[in-house]
Amino acid sequence: MEKCRMSSRFKHVSCNFYCFLLLFCLVMVVEKTIAQNNRIHTYENIGWLNGFATFNLNPKLGVHAEYQFRRHDLISNWQQSLLRVGVNYKPREKVLFRLGYAWVETFNYGDIPINSMGKDFTEHRVFEVLQLNQKEGKFEFLHRFMLEQRFIGRYSSNQLDKEDEFPFYNRMRYMLRVQLPLKGSEINDKTPYLAVYDEVFIGFGKNVAENVFDQNRVGLMLGYSFNRSTRIEAGYLNQIIQFGREINGKNAFQNNQGFIVNAYFNLNVYKN
Repeated sequence: MEKCRMSSRFKHVSCNFYCFLLLFCLVMVVEKTIAQNNRIHTYENIGWLNGFATFNLNPKLGVHAEYQFRRHDLISNWQQSLLRVGVNYKPREKVLFRLGYAWVETFNYGDIPINSMGKDFTEHRVFEVLQLNQKEGKFEFLHRFMLEQRFIGRYSSNQLDKEDEFPFYNRMRYMLRVQLPLKGSEINDKTPYLAVYDEVFIGFGKNVAENVFDQNRVGLMLGYSFNRSTRIEAGYLNQIIQFGREINGKNAFQNNQGFIVNAYFNLNVYKN
């Protein structure tokens, strides 16, 4: 029996190791690509303030809502506004499915704007999520796989004040997040913790041009769990975005660095 437990644990650790290795290789490829001389780079400072709420209707069904207040020049100007809502289904304690919708407003910011005409634009998304949680010793692992169907606003003329086209794009994302309690063996009430994550974004489909690699995000945060319902964390965020178009015949990358603050609320609206 003990041998079986050791074998199972070894498989879990190996799986996490390969996930780390895959992300590391992807990041190295990105870094090598960005380092090439035929690339344009911009460097921006950002600050993100995010709130996440889950309302559990019963042990398996729940409603998810979040708002992300993304700022440029740290907090001076808008970068992006993101509202996301969805329905959760948990067939097992450590497995979660989510189906939802996101409304995104991207603003004209930075040395080179995301939109080629230098205009704000709206995006509507439908998304599907598979989330797997796992604990090994003191470490908590979260694997999040996400598919997005994106309708991104586009202007057919610079004279327009509002988007008149919404071409369709696909994107897939994978995030690996690791948490470590700084007191005790697990994150419970009144527990400080350390969290690190990396998320890779890959675009696909006929409308995706230059940015098959869409972006990568790395976060390093210090958090505090007040109880099982409320926690907050803050730290460093690095975001690399590849533009969907060439500029003067060169691929363009936006390199964003700054801070991130997350607040999480997990509420049961049913009687145990």
